Amino acid sequence: MFKVNIKETQNPAILKFEFPDFLTYGANFEYKNIDETENSPLAKKLFYLPFVKTVYISGNFIAIERFSIVEWADVQDAVAEEIEKFITDGGKVLIETENSQNKKIPVTVYGETTPNPAVLKFVANKKLTKTAIEFKNIDQTDVSPLAKELFKFPYVKEVFIDENYVSISKYDSYDWNDITIEVRSFIKNFIENGGTVIEEDLIVKTEVHEKNQEEYFDKLDVTSQQIINILEEYVKPAVAADGGNISFNSYDDATKRVSVTLQGACSGCPSSTFTLKNGIENMLRQMLNDNDIIVEANNG
Repeated sequence: MFKVNIKETQNPAILKFEFPDFLTYGANFEYKNIDETENSPLAKKLFYLPFVKTVYISGNFIAIERFSIVEWADVQDAVAEEIEKFITDGGKVLIETENSQNKKIPVTVYGETTPNPAVLKFVANKKLTKTAIEFKNIDQTDVSPLAKELFKFPYVKEVFIDENYVSISKYDSYDWNDITIEVRSFIKNFIENGGTVIEEDLIVKTEVHEKNQEEYFDKLDVTSQQIINILEEYVKPAVAADGGNISFNSYDDATKRVSVTLQGACSGCPSSTFTLKNGIENMLRQMLNDNDIIVEANNG
């Protein structure tokens, strides 16, 4: 039987009902009342519920904003069942009209080699995410529909997404010459058709996001703050250019040990890890005037 997945949002009045497949590509729909639902039989049916204020349809989900007369905890299961029954009985989420035909968003994607032969970097001409995030397997891809789809290819081992690029790590039994065109075309089509790369509102609940906030930075000791500033200004740009990322974990003043995490193309390549570790270590020793500093580089 058809099932929807219920997801909370940052707005307590709005709840998302996720579908296993995309409902629309490259278009978003918002309905404020039943008179606006000409192209959405499902939205029209939902407005018969007295607490429905607004219906949104985008990508692979329907989001519903409620009036304050009810709490979502009391009605969300009933709404999910209503949606599931509607679809199971052959109801349409959207019907194509002259004003609602989906239009592709032109996107350019090209492949770049990295210092890690197992990793290729696919660069887009648009921003994909505000927060760098790495996925080791498909079970970690709740925040990224794109990463989830990429893991369905048998050769995809790991996925790293940052700024305007996707770094993909492959299994050794595959050759980039045989799969690069397929991966590039898939990413390009996914973005052009309006697919969601990253669900930014879900990332805010992760530790990765917390460590990128000013509140986290302000609570650190002065040396840790200096190390982060050095990494951000002098190391990250070069690492990002190679399809990777580096993040600060901790600094122990007693042992002078700095712990960092390497992601993307920088992760899992012994030679590049060793070179990068030594380079960061020498830089920190020189800029902090402390020759006892030791860098511990961990793969993400």
